[in-house]
Amino acid sequence: MDARLLEILVCPICKGPLDYLKDQQVLVCKADRLAYPIRDGIPVMLEDEARAMSAEEVDALR
Repeated sequence: MDARLLEILVCPICKGPLDYLKDQQVLVCKADRLAYPIRDGIPVMLEDEARAMSAEEVDALR
């Protein structure tokens, strides 16, 4: 994932920051508890494609 791209990407719902989880190939919005997939190096920033995360999963990232 390009570092410059990560700097400008925000959550499409709340416009908040995203955390990159390289091992899972997702971008996580902690505020909305959503994980956006990265497919073939391209972030899929669609709410319908995002995976809902449990509060425990998000807390583990902090």
